[in-house]
Amino acid sequence: MLKKLLYTTLFALTLTSCSDSLDDINKNPNATETPLAPYLLTGTLKQGADLYWGDANNFNSSLLFVQHWAKIQYTEPDRYDVSNTSFTSLWNTGYATLITDLNTILKFPEAQANSNYKGIALTLRSWTFLLLTDAYGNIPYKEAGQKVTPAYDTQKDVYTGLLEDLKQAQSLLNTSNGAVTGDLVYKGDIGKWKRFVNSLRLRIALRISDKEPALAKQAAIDATNDAAGVLSNNSDTFKFTYTSSPQQNPASAWFETRDDFRISKTMVDKLNEFSDPRLPVYAQLPSDASVGKYVGGANGLSNSDANSQGFAKTSKPGTYFLTSASPAVIASYSETLFNLAEAAARGYIAGDAEQYYRNAIIASFNQFGITDPTVIANYLNQAVVKYDATNYAKSIGTQKWIAFFGQGLDAFTEWRRLDYPVLTAGPATVLDGKIPSRFFYPGTEQSLNGTSYQAAIAVQGKDLLTTKLWFDAK
Repeated sequence: MLKKLLYTTLFALTLTSCSDSLDDINKNPNATETPLAPYLLTGTLKQGADLYWGDANNFNSSLLFVQHWAKIQYTEPDRYDVSNTSFTSLWNTGYATLITDLNTILKFPEAQANSNYKGIALTLRSWTFLLLTDAYGNIPYKEAGQKVTPAYDTQKDVYTGLLEDLKQAQSLLNTSNGAVTGDLVYKGDIGKWKRFVNSLRLRIALRISDKEPALAKQAAIDATNDAAGVLSNNSDTFKFTYTSSPQQNPASAWFETRDDFRISKTMVDKLNEFSDPRLPVYAQLPSDASVGKYVGGANGLSNSDANSQGFAKTSKPGTYFLTSASPAVIASYSETLFNLAEAAARGYIAGDAEQYYRNAIIASFNQFGITDPTVIANYLNQAVVKYDATNYAKSIGTQKWIAFFGQGLDAFTEWRRLDYPVLTAGPATVLDGKIPSRFFYPGTEQSLNGTSYQAAIAVQGKDLLTTKLWFDAK
């Protein structure tokens, strides 16, 4: 009996020793067991830029919906022939990666992350939630990251909640609150972060303007009256600048191995109509030199009809957008000026709406390297470009659509909200002549969070591409 007990004890000790040894072997000596705020911030900025500018949410979906780009082969997304597996990356990466990592920073004690880190984290989390609700509508917000099966909040509640979150972010950000490293966008410049926060507040104010005008007006006043100001020049533009492979712009990586996108004919036609000098920036000449002009691809064609336009006879998007180091612009100075123009036109803030509008166009030109005063003046003085105070939505909506080239998610949102320019679905599209109004929820929500999903669509409407979202009032 004693011998059996001894063997059992030795066996248990051996197992414990083996377990301890395996634990030691499985440890990465080069990894930290405690995540560090600078590394989480760097990763979030890079992954957020990839998510915003990558194929699934940008050039293979929203850029097609707003007819910035078109497909010349594999045209299913351009015909809206997609499923509830087509829009999973924004949801999955938004929640499981970005929001999770940003919540980690927010939960750190002061010794691990000063209040500037937390202000930045809350700002980026707000931006992520904004992308999600703009695309899907009702989403998990208050319970996101708190429960395995979180309830969905209405879009109205998400927008109003984000306005409060951004107020809090503004209060956390202060140049005296400690240094920030790992910031690949603003290099730790807290003043620029504070201006970005206010510009996001102004953006959200206009999102809710057709449904909650009184709240929108107050939010616009709060954002523009804040001492920090809003984005004030092109150097304030919030953008992630890539380097080289493998840290390269997602569109650059795509075009290295594939050739299935062209600039949309809709965009080329509009730029030609306006004699717009951004055309050579937005497009390349066709590789067939005999064509000798910019030729866009038509949206919503069958594969055979799209192919027949000719790979060598149509224009790819401009090289400005396709180099390894092409920046991922997320919030531009130009957009902020357009938003100020609209806020003034609606009577929310003081100021000259027309002058803001003109300055917004100039800022867009400068962003894309067009600085000649004569070229700019000639453009602005055209009758088709001049500001129309009787239809500010048309003037601002059309020019904002042009300036947003490449920023599919926000171009898609603002096109739905302002309803300009007027776009027509392509001939082979599958939504009875309609253009999508939202993304499908991921199919996994039905299986993993079914009760919350069913409650969300009961309020919002069926989980269809054509279901209009709360903000899309017209």
